[in-house]
Amino acid sequence: MPMSRRGLLKTGAALAAPVIVPASVFGRNAPSNRITIGAIGVGRISRIHDMKEVHKHGDAQIVAVCDVDTIRLGAGKELVDSRYTASSGKPYAGTRMYTDYRELLANKEIDAVLISTPDHQHAPQAVHAVRAGKHVYLQKPAALTIAEGRAMADAVKVSGKVLQIGSQQRGQDPWPQFHRACELVRNGRIGKLKHVEVGLPGDPSGPEAPPMPIPSNLNYDAWLGTTPEIPYTEIGVHPQDSFENRPGWLRLEQFGAGMITGWGSHHIDTAHWGMDMEHSGPVEIWGSAEFPKSGLWDVHGAFETHARYANGVTMTVSGALPNGIKFIGDEGWIFVTRSGAVTASDPSAGAKPLDPLQASDPKILNSVIGPNEIHLLKVPEQHRNWLDAIRTGVPVSAPAEVGHRGCSTCLLHWTAMKTGRRLKWDPKAERFLGDDAANAMLSRPQRAKYAI
Repeated sequence: MPMSRRGLLKTGAALAAPVIVPASVFGRNAPSNRITIGAIGVGRISRIHDMKEVHKHGDAQIVAVCDVDTIRLGAGKELVDSRYTASSGKPYAGTRMYTDYRELLANKEIDAVLISTPDHQHAPQAVHAVRAGKHVYLQKPAALTIAEGRAMADAVKVSGKVLQIGSQQRGQDPWPQFHRACELVRNGRIGKLKHVEVGLPGDPSGPEAPPMPIPSNLNYDAWLGTTPEIPYTEIGVHPQDSFENRPGWLRLEQFGAGMITGWGSHHIDTAHWGMDMEHSGPVEIWGSAEFPKSGLWDVHGAFETHARYANGVTMTVSGALPNGIKFIGDEGWIFVTRSGAVTASDPSAGAKPLDPLQASDPKILNSVIGPNEIHLLKVPEQHRNWLDAIRTGVPVSAPAEVGHRGCSTCLLHWTAMKTGRRLKWDPKAERFLGDDAANAMLSRPQRAKYAI
């Protein structure tokens, strides 16, 4: 259960307490041998995924949690403390709390951070983190805008720090079928690649939502971050009474582009992997979408967008297609998917499960990749891959530049939805050709105190 306000007052001293962990709590993984991690944003996705995955590994320890909502902050500390108590068999209450991520980044004892905040916070916090000398595991999508994504990728390159984008479809755990599909495509098992179909769910519209008083436990100004000040309403932020439900900010364009970046960052990244376009993007994009005419939520609903790449391969992205990626060549096709929703509150929850890996001819799927053919990087689960990269220098499967290119392509499709025009794109310069209005959408003004 979340910690009460009274409980938070009692533990307030932890906000300033040093990170001191008895070696006996972690056995042979002594403090000097572990990667110390701070978790920034400890809501739904952090609890069920990011912190949970890190806790599986004895060579890393979450030593601090940070959130602008003090109820969630206290609950995050309780969760981390309880997990280490359970795994060690000894009482543990040493997880430090922060309400300002910049103070967490200033702690020299912390090696790395998990950034599991809303989409609009991803790029600024990642930039600040690598500048502070921290390695970063960054929830997707990489950025709110293409300009922010470029700033993030450039900052990571300058810093020399390890940044892993949360593109779980690249890891062998839990979905090895994506690696298999892309390797088959890259090795010509469906002939010359001609077209790629990407199926994504859309978001339904929502109710009207009048302004509400800001809860005393929420620093709403910090939650808004770089984005403009708007009145608070609970369904535009996150539920105050649970972690289970999908937060409303996912359906507001001020904080993200909707499912085109939400699931699109996964599926378009996988498409690029199979297309050998991980460091580039399309040269032409067009399409349309329906947007709500009433209610608070304003991200896209039903849509269909298209793209053409310099090598002639085309792509269609649509909510009317099966959720997954279909590679179509001149000698056959391969379809790959997760087979279902990630969480029970996703828009695709309840959909009929699909076979995770299909082909026009089943023999394609049994094809052996020879020693002299293309072998794509094979890694374990993404968090484990990140920890290995920090510890031993192995490559991460979704580095900053790759994450940026996948996200930027999603945002190109979003721009086509918003403008309704056929757009020409230079993937090297990262600019639209002959379209000043579209280029103006590459960035957004940032409030100075939270800006990159």
